[in-house]
Amino acid sequence: MDRPINKPKWSRNKIIYLSIGCIALIFILLAILGGRQSKINVDVSQIDIAEVKYENFHEFIPVDAMVYPKTTIYLDAVQGGIVEAIYCEDGSFLKKGDPILQLQNVSMELSYMDQETRMYDAINNLQNSRTEIEQGLIHRESELVDLNLRIGLLEKEYLRKKGFYAEKLISDKEFEDVDREYHYTLKKIQLALALKRLDSVSGIEQKKQISSSINRMNQNLGMLKKNIAGLVMKSPVEGQLSGFSVEIGETKIPGQRLGQIDMQDGYKMRASIDERYVSKVAKGQAAELEVDQITHKLVVDKIFTDVSNGVFQVDFEFESNAPASIKKGQTLAMRLNLGGGQEAMVIPRGAFFYDSGGQYIYVLDQSGSFATKRNIRIGRQNIYKYEITEGLEVGEKVLISSYASFGGKDKLLFKK
Repeated sequence: MDRPINKPKWSRNKIIYLSIGCIALIFILLAILGGRQSKINVDVSQIDIAEVKYENFHEFIPVDAMVYPKTTIYLDAVQGGIVEAIYCEDGSFLKKGDPILQLQNVSMELSYMDQETRMYDAINNLQNSRTEIEQGLIHRESELVDLNLRIGLLEKEYLRKKGFYAEKLISDKEFEDVDREYHYTLKKIQLALALKRLDSVSGIEQKKQISSSINRMNQNLGMLKKNIAGLVMKSPVEGQLSGFSVEIGETKIPGQRLGQIDMQDGYKMRASIDERYVSKVAKGQAAELEVDQITHKLVVDKIFTDVSNGVFQVDFEFESNAPASIKKGQTLAMRLNLGGGQEAMVIPRGAFFYDSGGQYIYVLDQSGSFATKRNIRIGRQNIYKYEITEGLEVGEKVLISSYASFGGKDKLLFKK
């Protein structure tokens, strides 16, 4: 009797063929997945490589600064008027007191003459009053002199007749007459002395008030003369006249800026700095300027915190003498130190930053045959270095030259 033979479901050959197929499929998948990582061949001689280091880092920024005179005196019109005469030109070197221009103001001059006349009249009246007071005091003194002379004569007469009266040599009436006149004159002397004291105290106070009034009048006259003298503008200091553009016949109003005097005591630098750094800039902060291959030290002298068009201005003064070769109005590149030295992980600046936006960098493999893209985070920076806060390790080597030709590939294969 025939029996059916049950063949095994998985034969040896089938298992072998299936295993080979699976292995091939795995290789195909690996090839496909491996191909997803974009690569590009790069000539190693065309790239710049730098090592990640941990070292002292100074945060500073480059700024463009303009040369200004260290001390500037501005010339504003004290009085308004029409330009009548010009005595110097823009750029002239002036000494203190040199005339610059003459203004004419007819109404002001007429007013000055009227006020001057009235003040002189008032001063004359006050002086006359002071003279009258002094004359009154002299008159009181003269009265006392007369009374003292008279009392001296009366006293002798009184004493003589008093003796006669005691000896009954003169009548009662004769003695009473001399006695009455004598004591009357004594009382007049006492009254005259009291009036003299009163007049003296009152006269002193009145003379003080008169003198004070005359002084005020003279001060007012001085102010009037100063105002009228303001029609002639003179140089307040020694220096160079600049920003002076005035024509004969022009009308100038009080307070109008007419020019400036640049004193010849040195230079300072003025820079416009991005408003992002307004909280990082402080007086006394250090800066550097390189001129003729010599580095000059400066410090922040004044900060203008008013922000305009996204920038604020800062004045720097030289720690020593300014370079002899710089000129007013010249623009020079400076470095402003924003912080003291601190240990940090850094890499040199390079063109990669502009292509990657500082978001990633290519890190070399230890073999040196390829580099892979890695995300990083950049902190502070200066004109030489970037501070790395995340994504790299000290000792690693990175590509810092331009990435423009890499097309954002994930891996760079180096060819020699």
